[in-house]
Amino acid sequence: MASRVVMPKLTDTMEEGVLLEWKKREGDSVQAGEALAEIETDKAVMDLEAFASGILRKILVQNGETVESGKLLGVIGEADEDITEALSDKVMPVASTSAKPAAASTTSPDTSPMSIGEQRVIASPRAKALATKRGIDLSTVIGTGPGGRIVEEDVGNVQGPATSAMPVGTDQPLTQMRKAIARATVQSKAPVPHFYLTREIDMEAAEQFRRQFKKDRQSHPSMTDLLIKAVALALRKHPELNVSYVGEAIRRYERVDIGVAVGMEDGLITPVIRDCGAKTLETISSESRALIERAKQKRLQPQEYSGATFSISNLGMFGVDSFLAVLIPPQAASLAVGAVRDVPVIVDGTVKAGRRMQVTLSCDHRAIDGVMGAKFLTELKRILEHPQELAAQAIKS
Repeated sequence: MASRVVMPKLTDTMEEGVLLEWKKREGDSVQAGEALAEIETDKAVMDLEAFASGILRKILVQNGETVESGKLLGVIGEADEDITEALSDKVMPVASTSAKPAAASTTSPDTSPMSIGEQRVIASPRAKALATKRGIDLSTVIGTGPGGRIVEEDVGNVQGPATSAMPVGTDQPLTQMRKAIARATVQSKAPVPHFYLTREIDMEAAEQFRRQFKKDRQSHPSMTDLLIKAVALALRKHPELNVSYVGEAIRRYERVDIGVAVGMEDGLITPVIRDCGAKTLETISSESRALIERAKQKRLQPQEYSGATFSISNLGMFGVDSFLAVLIPPQAASLAVGAVRDVPVIVDGTVKAGRRMQVTLSCDHRAIDGVMGAKFLTELKRILEHPQELAAQAIKS
């Protein structure tokens, strides 16, 4: 029986994907579990694997095209099998593929012909999309790609009718990651009633603790690792922040699963350290380092960047003093962390140098009240200013 190959929906936020490169051609034999193509999701580059064995009878989407999740990409069947029914839009998409991380492809997307009147214009998918958006007739564009193909830059250099009265610029199509960020933030900022609480924390003891910890244990936890451990301890004390608003109820989570925002060239991703309350600082440091490295390579699996119950975003390493983090549903709280700064402080009437850091807690007011957030920040401040318990063994769940 013929098997339909469809664009998978790997996460709740994935609405479309880019087929970067087919690894098989029409007529090639395919084994179940074998990689058919590379796809770019909203978070990573993945291998699209076949569930069925047979021959790749039909390819319907070309390299570089963006398609909606669930859309038919191709059909696998026997050599002499009638695949008409499998090609029909009336057939419900059947899961005939799976996906897992792959190294990002360096192959340039194929170009495809576009018919304009009697002419056949050869243009890349991104060039066609940009031309449509800007109202540019591709037959008037001179292609600079191989064989005279029109590429995105060629279209960007043309002043079309839609921009004749506007400053000339080049539109850069959104990546799948940037599209996902746009959807998530619109869904969050508009309907979720945010409020923010800021505290300043004395970080001298925490910095000294980190230096000593590295010396004694040959481990190298980052400042973010210390924050993950401290937040996990504070949430154990104040589990009312480790929640989600789910309409007619507030869902409380037994585990503390903390997402750590990682900036990338085309957006950000939030790998999740699971059950932080039951892990030592060494374990948290080791896991976060591995996850962040794979995140930067776009090699995370969906379960590694989804399902956080609380998030931390640290921009201190970029010299940012303070900022406000946007909540990503269903999380009800997120912590924005600024730089540790040298500041003058007054102790017993005397001015001395101090090390201070500002943190800002974003809260969903439907699930969390101001007093609840303030108590959490007070506990977080206490832990970081008296960091001995950060070295404690794992907490029993």
